[in-house]
Amino acid sequence: MIAATAIAVSVFMAFQVASELLDWELRDTAEEQLRADSRVLATTAQRAGLAQVRLPPYPGSGRLVRVILPDGSTRTPAGQPALPPVSEHAWRVAQGASADLMESDDSDDGYLVYTLRAGDGAVQVARVADDSPINQFGFGMLLIGLLCVVGGALVGRTVARTGLAPIDRLTAAAVRVAHTRELDADIPDEGGGEIRRLIQSINDMLAALRDSRLAQRLLAEDAAHELKTPLTSLRLNVELLIRLDRRGTLDSALPAESRTRLLNDLGAQVAELSTLAAELTDLARGDVSDENTELLDLADVVGAAATRARSRVPDIEVALDVTSVWVSGRPAALQRAVLNLVDNAGKWSPADQPVQVRLRAEGASAVLEVDDAGPGIDAADVPRVFDRFYRADSARALPGSGLGLSIVQRVVDAHGGRVTVARSARGGALLRVGLPAAAPPAPAARLTDGEDTAVR
Repeated sequence: MIAATAIAVSVFMAFQVASELLDWELRDTAEEQLRADSRVLATTAQRAGLAQVRLPPYPGSGRLVRVILPDGSTRTPAGQPALPPVSEHAWRVAQGASADLMESDDSDDGYLVYTLRAGDGAVQVARVADDSPINQFGFGMLLIGLLCVVGGALVGRTVARTGLAPIDRLTAAAVRVAHTRELDADIPDEGGGEIRRLIQSINDMLAALRDSRLAQRLLAEDAAHELKTPLTSLRLNVELLIRLDRRGTLDSALPAESRTRLLNDLGAQVAELSTLAAELTDLARGDVSDENTELLDLADVVGAAATRARSRVPDIEVALDVTSVWVSGRPAALQRAVLNLVDNAGKWSPADQPVQVRLRAEGASAVLEVDDAGPGIDAADVPRVFDRFYRADSARALPGSGLGLSIVQRVVDAHGGRVTVARSARGGALLRVGLPAAAPPAPAARLTDGEDTAVR
């Protein structure tokens, strides 16, 4: 409809302009012809006299002539249709007030009359204004306009439907995904410009949804697998206690020392389940975007994580060698990542060897290193050390869920950093975290408690 309307308006405007030009051209040609005929008639009249000049009979068509005599009378050819009365301006030409005059008659016939001074009077040549060429031209333009409008509407509809076909397929695909919840069907990458970019964006969104659904399924499968063992052990121990208590043989079947050991096992299993549930909850959140980003001193975060690690495992010894390095990040998430690194190192460090935590600035990065004096990580396990629920064979007997380092990598990735694993100089594992450093705040903005934060 837009195309047809635009064509109709264009044709109408073109018709108006062309009609004016054609009318002007036809009128100019007619006036030139009238002037030429008048000059010939005036020359003849001056030679023979206005009263005696021969006026041939009117042939039935063509120009009309009239001679205006000095006494105000007129002469016309025999059989010629009557012309409009001589106008006042034409009388003035005949009287010598002006040389010539071109005027249009407002009668129904629409005469174009040219008056030229000749001798003591004037001669007039006239012709009926012929609008037939303009009418024919208008009729032709009307037909052309109608054809253009119809053709433009058809072409516009075809172009519109062709251009919107990818949108129709995109809509159908979106409706199909909404009804079936199947994310596997990509939309064909077709069209151009904005439509192509839209289809690519939708395909990228579907791919992201597929990855998210796969990640959820894998998380659920891994969680079910990891929960099975502690739940089974816990259930068996509880069923044993219930069965013995119902029989009334709890005291005789389980001496005090065995009951204490069983209850300790139950407590350890409950603690393991609680830790696993907390880590699963944290991992299932997918990101840490719900916590506000702020400018913070990473040394404070490392110190707080070390304090928490000591309170959770009193036997662990953490040696800090940190300097003040400012980063832009989420404090709780970063503290959780550092705590996981320290906990992981504490599992492997011998009782007489502390976990060493170092923090320093290297160029535009804040570098955190956590190493232990344990046996280190086998080369075969290094590629999978940050996978969820992955535990090396040597770590099966130790407490843990295999989620700690996976959470570390997720937090570091969310902060635009990188975490790597290597062998430390003491023979154990060295986990190295690099984060983008930030400019420290202005001195006036830093509120300290009087302690030196340069070296801790």
